Amino acid sequence: EAQVKSVVMLKNKDQVLPIKEKKTVYIPKIYTPISTDWWGIPTPATFDYPVDLELIKKYYKVTDNPKEADFALVFVRNPQTKEAGYSEVDRKEGGNGYVPISLQYETYTATTAREKSIAAGDPVVDPEITNRSYKGKSSTSSNIMDLRTIEDTKMLMGDKPVIVSVTANKPMIFSEFESQVEGIVLNFGISTQAVMDIVSGKQEPSGLLPLQMPANMETVEAQQEDVPFDMIPYQDSEGNTYDFGFGLDWNGVIKDKRTLKFKKQ
Repeated sequence: EAQVKSVVMLKNKDQVLPIKEKKTVYIPKIYTPISTDWWGIPTPATFDYPVDLELIKKYYKVTDNPKEADFALVFVRNPQTKEAGYSEVDRKEGGNGYVPISLQYETYTATTAREKSIAAGDPVVDPEITNRSYKGKSSTSSNIMDLRTIEDTKMLMGDKPVIVSVTANKPMIFSEFESQVEGIVLNFGISTQAVMDIVSGKQEPSGLLPLQMPANMETVEAQQEDVPFDMIPYQDSEGNTYDFGFGLDWNGVIKDKRTLKFKKQ
């Protein structure tokens, strides 16, 4: 129950959700690049379904042919930065080692970042670095193929609905794909069943955004670390703003005692 309540429905164009009938769904495979954990142990790249199709079949018929599908459901993660803000390669090449942590899939160049960082570098590991600024440097999300999968799926589906299920662990830039899809449901790490209960209408979405979803990376760079809600939130093609406390249910924008109590001042 708690998992279902945490799901935030961000977009529902023409009330495409819920999809209650046992229709046919196309779920694309996702490419996951090679990664290395904290101890340097590599995990090989994979190209596979992001969810258990046997679970999906409890809700819908499943096909691997977009032409046979009534709608598509794309499971992705928010943009992931491979270097996590620090690049040994950059340091070895004469830089300070610090690189942008991007909230978008496409390559981001930090043209508006601070010239001088607030904090210095690590006084123990690298005492020579006194400025952690990454201005002018670029980074590309390691899972940029998630974005390509959304784009390719929309192309394959044509006029048929594409729903995107995003699992996130931080804010992200939705402008890269929002206008191309009909529905977006957001979660912060829950079971696939909880997501499917929302998509299928077994449960109604009631979650609200616990943070702002920024309009772009420029507003992320401009925010002040000690001031809440000072980013420009993203406004989607339906006219909704992905601000703190926003969420949709089947009737539209949620307005209840929570949104009144936690309304931004």
